[in-house]
Amino acid sequence: MLNLNQKRKRRAKSTRAKISQLETCRLSVHRTNSHMYAQLIDQSGSNILVSASTLEPAFRKTLSNGGNTAAASLVGKHIAERAIDKGISTVSFDRSGYKYHGRIRALANAAREHGLKF
Repeated sequence: MLNLNQKRKRRAKSTRAKISQLETCRLSVHRTNSHMYAQLIDQSGSNILVSASTLEPAFRKTLSNGGNTAAASLVGKHIAERAIDKGISTVSFDRSGYKYHGRIRALANAAREHGLKF
């Protein structure tokens, strides 16, 4: 019997296999109860091009809680702005096996609103 984390990792593996066929940068998202993390990873999967998380000092000053949809929206906004500055506009969204709901959806919508296409 698989536990919830093992099931999530299995779903993430199949998503990443499809993204590798597309040969685009992937916007990988990870969430914990307290924080949100987002990274833009190149096509080979070995280099992190841009990252943003609620652990950064700029976020910690403005947010009281890093584990809510407002924090996720802020991370999505910052990851999109940093990607646009690097010249990246099209990515594949890797939700890491999480349900597209709540904080994951808030991050994705904020990234789309600020210029990323996926």
